[in-house]
Amino acid sequence: MAERFRKWANKVSEKVGTHWAFGLALGSVVAWALAGPLFHFSDPWQLTINTATTIVTFLMVFLIQTTQNRDARAIHLKLDELIRSTRNARNLFADLEDATDEELKELQAEFRRLRARAELRQQAKMGPGGPKPHQPGH
Repeated sequence: MAERFRKWANKVSEKVGTHWAFGLALGSVVAWALAGPLFHFSDPWQLTINTATTIVTFLMVFLIQTTQNRDARAIHLKLDELIRSTRNARNLFADLEDATDEELKELQAEFRRLRARAELRQQAKMGPGGPKPHQPGH
């Protein structure tokens, strides 16, 4: 069942992400709007578009989340394999998506320090009149 849903979700995701699907949706809204005068802009006329868009939106949220979760997992696995296979890479970066927020903050601080040192080295090479180093948050 899960595999059939995955295949179906991927197919639907590919189809609804096209310009044709957008055109169909836009055409539906235009047709609905043009039908307004025929129905005297009545409550049932308004309820039709509200109900249709609510149902489609509700279902699309789950469909999009399913395909995004799968894509993210595949990307993480690919990155983990690259990290694992690179001789000088630190293997602690593999499976980093499961790290705690504190671990991620520590790694982020480490890379900020590395960048600051690299900018200082670059500035030293260029001399005192060279460009200013990048400052985070500015």
